Amino acid sequence: MVSTAVPGGTGEGAPARILGLDYGSVRIGIAVSDPLLIIARGLGVIENTPRAVSKIGEAVAEYSAGKIVIGMPFNLKGEVAMKAQEVGRFIEILRSTLSIEVIPWDERFTSKQAQRTLIDMGVKKKKRQEKGLIDAMAAALILQSYLDSRPR
Repeated sequence: MVSTAVPGGTGEGAPARILGLDYGSVRIGIAVSDPLLIIARGLGVIENTPRAVSKIGEAVAEYSAGKIVIGMPFNLKGEVAMKAQEVGRFIEILRSTLSIEVIPWDERFTSKQAQRTLIDMGVKKKKRQEKGLIDAMAAALILQSYLDSRPR
């Protein structure tokens, strides 16, 4: 679906993994936590088409995810930005269709931070210009921010 990575079964008593999403009108970046809920990694992107929710549902099943964290666009003052209405509608669709907890999470600066991270990693300029790579990295940064905020 979005990755060739080996899915991690959670087993009895283990916490379910968490998916991270970076919602965009064209593409949705997707990331997943490790089974211990410590590290997030980007999986790729899903085209934002009418099938996007079912593809996200497939990722929820594949990775035994117990919740989704989705980037919510706030402005610099911390207020809900215009794009947030579209994201809010998408969150409601996810909640009703997938019957899973969906947590909005502040996504300010994640795309710029993703670009900076790719530069720091030594990714060539041509590769960094691939929007899908930025979207997947942004999803991982959103999810990592959420994971880091949780008490251990």
